Amino acid sequence: MAEVAEASPAARTADGPPADRSGLRLGLFVGGLVVALLAGFGLGRLNGGGSASPTGSVAGTADHTHAPGTAPHEHGAGGTTAAAGAEVGGLTVSADGYTLVPAATAFTPGRAGDLRFTIQGADRRPVTTFAIVHEKPLHLIVARRDLSGFQHLHPTMAADGTWSVPLTLPDPGIWRAYADFTVDTPAGQQVATTLGVDLVVAGAYTPKELPAAATATTVDGFAVSYTGTPSIGATQPLAFRVTRDGAPAALEPYLGSFGHLVTLREGDMGYLHVHPDAVAAPGEVKFWLAAPSPGRYRMFFDFQVGGVVRTAEFTVRVE
Repeated sequence: MAEVAEASPAARTADGPPADRSGLRLGLFVGGLVVALLAGFGLGRLNGGGSASPTGSVAGTADHTHAPGTAPHEHGAGGTTAAAGAEVGGLTVSADGYTLVPAATAFTPGRAGDLRFTIQGADRRPVTTFAIVHEKPLHLIVARRDLSGFQHLHPTMAADGTWSVPLTLPDPGIWRAYADFTVDTPAGQQVATTLGVDLVVAGAYTPKELPAAATATTVDGFAVSYTGTPSIGATQPLAFRVTRDGAPAALEPYLGSFGHLVTLREGDMGYLHVHPDAVAAPGEVKFWLAAPSPGRYRMFFDFQVGGVVRTAEFTVRVE
């Protein structure tokens, strides 16, 4: 390499001895460093582990139509199946190339109204092809920002892609609405995501204190408890038990499962919709949950007995 540099006309002055090659050496070093950095960046993209969505997140798996008793998983951040410590969903109105567009966000406290919205694709047109997940094409969760007033609703979609559902918000304040859905794309893939938007109820807002952490509660004469401890970075089982007068309750299938669990994080209302395992024993439902961060969470456990769906609520602290 040194001999090539010595013989090169570019390494000499026009009519004299060789020119100072220190500048040339420095240039070659800097050029090589730039090439190495660019190569490393390219390898990093090749090893990213999946195809990127329009927002840069990895596209979701293609098997999101679930029958009763299928393997448990979480619907976390848009487009991905939440693994241990994964980010929560519902924090933005737009993710994975889809946007939640409400017709209006203002409600009157205690007055019945309709929530209307569309899910728009990257082309700004309403999406109309949704996979059936737990017997519904879209699940709508509504809760006030103090983690009270939970509702689990199922809107209906018109032919033009407009979703609507009757909604009554009883108390003033800011409420969060989550649209949990899976899109059937024209390419034959399924993309699961959860989008969120704030709803405003005018009036004097008095936030409620979050109840203390507990593993047992009662609702409409049913005693509901759970065992298990959520942790960060590892999926842990939570086993819920429902009894009445000391005997296991006769749980009925609801939306294709014997129970549903929605978990919201205090502070930013981050959303985790955790699907259940098969029923292990009468009156019991097991879920698998990975906490994304330390803090307090509010868990909402839906179960059905006698054709009536009830919700048991728990506060849990994750250390």
